[in-house]
Parts: sequence; structure tokens; C-alpha cells
Amino acid sequence: MATATHLGPSSSTLERDARRIHGDKPVSPGSIAIGVVIGRMSEFFDFFVYGLASVLVFPQLVFPFAPDRLTATLYSFAIFSLAFLARPVGSVVFMTIDRFYGRGTKLTIALFLLGGSTASIAFLPGYDEIGYWSIALLALFRLGQGFALGGAWDGLASLLALNAPPNHRGWYAMIPQLGAPIGFALASILFGYFVANLSPEDFLSWGWRYPFFVAFAINVVALFARLRLVMTKDFGTLLEQHELEAAPILDVLRVHGRDILIGAFVPLASFAMFHLVTIFPLGWMSLYGNQRIGAFMVVQVIGAVVGFVAIIASGVIADRIGRRKQLAICAVLIAIFSFIGPYLIGAGNTGHDAFLIIGFGVLGLSFGQATGSISSRFGRGYRYTGAAFTSDLAWLIGAGFAPLVALSLSSQFGLPFVGYYLLSGAICTLAALAFSRALEQRE
Repeated sequence: MATATHLGPSSSTLERDARRIHGDKPVSPGSIAIGVVIGRMSEFFDFFVYGLASVLVFPQLVFPFAPDRLTATLYSFAIFSLAFLARPVGSVVFMTIDRFYGRGTKLTIALFLLGGSTASIAFLPGYDEIGYWSIALLALFRLGQGFALGGAWDGLASLLALNAPPNHRGWYAMIPQLGAPIGFALASILFGYFVANLSPEDFLSWGWRYPFFVAFAINVVALFARLRLVMTKDFGTLLEQHELEAAPILDVLRVHGRDILIGAFVPLASFAMFHLVTIFPLGWMSLYGNQRIGAFMVVQVIGAVVGFVAIIASGVIADRIGRRKQLAICAVLIAIFSFIGPYLIGAGNTGHDAFLIIGFGVLGLSFGQATGSISSRFGRGYRYTGAAFTSDLAWLIGAGFAPLVALSLSSQFGLPFVGYYLLSGAICTLAALAFSRALEQRE
């Protein structure tokens, strides 16, 4: 493994002083786990609030001029994708802030920008009020979300992994992933409540705005939870040892460019499936289904619970059979689901619900170990930046355009093409795992 030789100052003076105040207080794995879950939950909540609004609100509010609801939803999904384009740019900028001003400064700016961008959407005027400026503002706020998320990478998941016993790495790797189903469930509960209890007119007028306000409050709580861990002596020690240091992105690409490319494709099956069982089903059902939105969102929450349990199970399984084997098995399961899933969606309300429940189960088993696979090949000093940038690329390639592509393909050519799209992700994951193993054997 390559090791960075010089990476600049590891912390700001204020951060080093804060760690001295903490003294020798050890940070327990349980405290790290809670901080990591809260942090990931806040990020996913922000993104899922936006994703649900992309189906339930923005097609009518921002794109009423579209010739039909399908076209309006496709426009909305195109704006949805912008955050994933902005995220790698945010990582590069915020890594620079990290190197010169410290991790705490970086996180504070990033999370306030993330929460501020999300909360600003709550004040968005519709197209009927300000015309195309409504689209421009929505795109700007969405870019702000993605840019900020690039800076929200805090290294706490790596800190947790570095504290993991050798025979429990799978268990510790799945803990950060629990934030995704929690964030999705909270977003679905909030939207479902307002959809079920308000008239369509009131919901589109003001009800949809409340979840975006809540997002800012959650981000503030998450910020303090994360800063508390970043300011601990254990975190500072790992910074000084370059384990969690922010390296210049060009240096990382020079040393680990091949690992970044492989790492971006290893979790592709999981990331491709991620929005196909969260955002896309709601979009398809709202356009072509006959189930009430409120009732369907209850099923989404049930699916999130199934996903939560499956993520926990992934940690147990990975510790028994190994992460690589688990990811390969899950890629095969996703490939099988790619043939079954489209028929479930087209089988009425019961099939639609089954698609969600089964899909969340398969997704949880895969997603629980997907991120843990990203940083395994990075050397000391490059792990933090390399894992962040690899994750950005994996989300961009695998998930960023998934709702747009899936809805476009299914509406033009039929639901089986959603399965073909998902199958391509499973094939990429299996190929990346095989290529990675071949490289390791050669090395």
C-alpha cells in the first residue's frame, strides 16, 4: 500500500486546542457508531426529501407548462441528477478547505450549506409566479445540495472501521449504511402525513414545504454530533498519523487512479438499485398506478424497515463468508431481481408493494457492505480522500441518473428495460470484483 509523505497541516489550531480540552478521554466504538448513523441519516433525509418532492411536487409546481405529467416528471428527475454532478466538485473544494482550515471548519460550512440549500427549497415560488426563474432556483439549490454533500465526508466511517476487530469488519462496515433507511423512512412519514391529511391544493400550496424546514434542524443536530467526535483525541491521533488526512486529489489520482476506477464500479449494482426501489416506484405509481399516494408511502416505510434489518444481516453474513463473496452473491441476487422486478411493478398494487418489500431486502443485503468495499485498497494517507472521491463517482455512475433513465426507458419501451438497466449494474459489479481479485493476485 502506498503511503502519503507530506499532506500539510492535519488540523487547525482551534481543533488541536479542542482535543487538548478532551484530554485522554477515549471515544468508544458505540459513540462513533451513533455519530456516524446520525450524520448519514441527516444526509439521506435531505436527499430523500428532495427525491420525494421530485415526484409529488415539482412536476406540478415548477413544470406545469410540460405537455403531460410524464414529461414534467422527467424534467424534475433531470434536475434531481444535478446534485450527483456537483458532488465530486464539492469534494475537491472542501478537501482544500480541510487541509488549510481543518475538518471541523469544513464540516460546519458543508452542513450549513447542505441544510441551507434544502431549507431554501421550502421558499421556492412556482413557475406560475416567477416563470423560468423557478426552474433556475430549483437547479441552483439542487446543485448546492450536491456540492455540500461532497464536503460532508467526515472520515467517521473510516474511524469506525479502524476501531473494528479483524473478525467483525463486516459488522462495523454496515453501521454507517443504517442512516439510509432511517432517513428514507422519516422523509416518507413526513410527506405521507401531509399527503394523507391535506387536500391536494393545500399540499401543493404549503404542506410540502414543512419537510424541507425539518431538514435544516436535523442538519444542525447532526453537525454537533459529528463535531463532538471530530474533536476527540482519538480522531486527532489518526489525523496526525495521516490515516484520516485530506490529501490533494491529484496526488490520490496519480497513486490510486486505478483503485478509484475499480472502486467506483464495485458497488454499482447496489447504487443502481438504490433509487430504483426508493424514488422510481413512487414516480411510476403516481403516473400509472391506482393506489393512493398516502397508502403507498406507508408501504415505503415498511420497505425501509425491511432494508434496515437486511443491512444489519449483511454485517453478520459478511463476517462469516467475507465481504467480496457477499457482494458477488448480492450482485447475482440483483441480477435475478432485474428479471422479476419489472413484472411485479406491472402486476397491480399487490405486485407494486411486493417490488418494494423484496427490493428493499435485496438492496439492504448489498448496500450494507457496498461502501465498506470502497476504501479497502487505499494506502495510509490516501484512504480518506480516495474513499470520498471513489464514493462520489460510484453514486454519480450508479445512482445519479437512475430515476431519469428508468422512467424514460419504461415509458418508451416497457418495464422490462428497467430490469435490463439494473442487470447492467450487476454485471459491472461482478466484473469489477473479478478484475480486482486478478490485480491482487498479480500484486
